[in-house]
Amino acid sequence: MTTDRTTHDPDAIRGLFSRFPTGVVAVGTAVDDQPAFLVVSSFVTGVSMDPPLMMFAVQRTSTTWPGMKDAQRLGISFLSETQHGLARQLSSKDKDLRRAATSPVMLDSGAVFVPEAAEWVECAVIAEHAAGDHDIVVVEVIENHHTSDHAPLIFHRSAFTGVRGVEAVPRAGAN
Repeated sequence: MTTDRTTHDPDAIRGLFSRFPTGVVAVGTAVDDQPAFLVVSSFVTGVSMDPPLMMFAVQRTSTTWPGMKDAQRLGISFLSETQHGLARQLSSKDKDLRRAATSPVMLDSGAVFVPEAAEWVECAVIAEHAAGDHDIVVVEVIENHHTSDHAPLIFHRSAFTGVRGVEAVPRAGAN
């Protein structure tokens, strides 16, 4: 399949992407025995049930991901809607500011998590795929840890928000 490439206005494309809400996660692991985090808003929770796979995208210009990607285990913390300030701090280019952002929870496996996150998932990288200016990272779920009943943090229209007040609609045929 071939497509004709056209020149797109980067601001228009950014606007297009921003109109679809996405969850915000902090990917964490130990690098040189220190916790390291990467905040990701281009996160898809599920790719496969068997085996359980998830994926996220990382900018190729990231200076954090190269030190993390070969870790035995990653911790994915689904940030809660009260953690928007923490998300910004963990996203900072200032590594000292990032390190001071939280008191992380480190597992023996090397996975690192954010306290008070809505959910924790311990996983292992199984594949990376080039995709434009990002790499798509596929991870296998090793174990999930339900940590709280906090609602998740959402990134929508280039701003952090939550899902409070959004009523879940039951799936057809669900009891």
